[in-house]
Amino acid sequence: MERERVREFIKKEVSDWDDDEAVATARFKAFSGQRSDWEPKYQFWKNLILNVARHLRLVIVRPHDIRNIWFNRGGLTPLCLDEVLLEMYREGELVRLGDLEDPTTSGTLSLLLRKVRRNLTLIRASPMPSLPALLQDHLVLNTLSKERAVEVVKQLCESHWTCSCIVTMKKFQDICGGPNEASAVLSHLSETGKARYLSIHKRGFLEGIKFSLSPAPVSNTSNLDYDVLHLVTTTERLQQQLDVIDRRCEMSRKSAIASLSSGNKTVALRHARELKLATQSREKCTSLLNRVEEVLNVIATAESTKKVSEAIQIGAQAIKENRVNLDEVEFCLQELEESIESQKQVDKALESIPSSNDIEDEDIEEEFKKLELEVGGGKLQVLNPKTRVDGPTGQVEVSVESLSDALSNVKLTGNTTGESAIENRMASMRENKSKDLELEAA
Repeated sequence: MERERVREFIKKEVSDWDDDEAVATARFKAFSGQRSDWEPKYQFWKNLILNVARHLRLVIVRPHDIRNIWFNRGGLTPLCLDEVLLEMYREGELVRLGDLEDPTTSGTLSLLLRKVRRNLTLIRASPMPSLPALLQDHLVLNTLSKERAVEVVKQLCESHWTCSCIVTMKKFQDICGGPNEASAVLSHLSETGKARYLSIHKRGFLEGIKFSLSPAPVSNTSNLDYDVLHLVTTTERLQQQLDVIDRRCEMSRKSAIASLSSGNKTVALRHARELKLATQSREKCTSLLNRVEEVLNVIATAESTKKVSEAIQIGAQAIKENRVNLDEVEFCLQELEESIESQKQVDKALESIPSSNDIEDEDIEEEFKKLELEVGGGKLQVLNPKTRVDGPTGQVEVSVESLSDALSNVKLTGNTTGESAIENRMASMRENKSKDLELEAA
């Protein structure tokens, strides 16, 4: 099944995988010459391995599967594949599962030892494992491990509204796809400070992970974190018990119906009694689950309130340090409120402005008739002044003489002062026009 999936994907990814025999044969040859000679071939196989693993949703791969299942082409396997895997290990793209940092260790001492060991590794190169030993091990793809870590944090952000959360180890393993995948992802998250391992002995051994869902690193563990882990574990167990009860109820109901259909009332009554008991157990379990979830919501709300209180305290401390008066703070807040209110009024005014599409022709004619009545007995004549279009932009230039003739044709009553003012203005415009023409002629 996996072989067919990989084969179909490679055909889509590499168009000439089965078509060009010469190209395929060249790809399957071993490396030779300098690195610059085989670098393109190495990049091809490296990217193809990553793409196939990403397509299969794998974080950990086995070299045996890569050689004999993924890239087996008619019984032939790439001769350069062992060198590709070894080079990927040298570059840090492949890491042996046993070489990962143990995510179950926590505390200041373990972090210090981890940093010391990392520094020693940088100073003194660790010995390379033999090729047979490397090919027999499980190898973690670093790039895909980081991608899976981002997916896990994103999924937790979608289901939690707080800046941090605690999940059980079982749920974390289900999200990652298995225990080994969870170990690889947790190792990366622990190194980047986004997750911290939790364990407690309380009516059994409980394991969980505390995640930071904000850009800040995860905070140190507290007694409240262990209590939350216990509550979250109890929630999952109650949910599992509910699922078992639901299946039992469904089986009892079907058995009762089958017994009634066959006419066996005694057996049907027994199944009905079992259904009644299972229903009562489900009600009790649901009540307990609701109470536990309510406690978890109260804790989450209290943590958010604590964050807000800390932010207020930081703001108050900043006000004291900068010697800002309360009157200035109130004045700034008042200005901010006024700005917000002004912006709301502007938005409301813009929304109330009708668009040109909303105006009908009948409304325009009615408005035009009102303007005719406001003229007050004057004779409104339609004027057609001489115009000409100037330039490629299509700008219309109206001559001074045409404007003068047009205004002279408009007869206004009871406003001789306005008529004289218009005539004086037009005379000055004529004089300016004549002066311009003389200057142009000169």
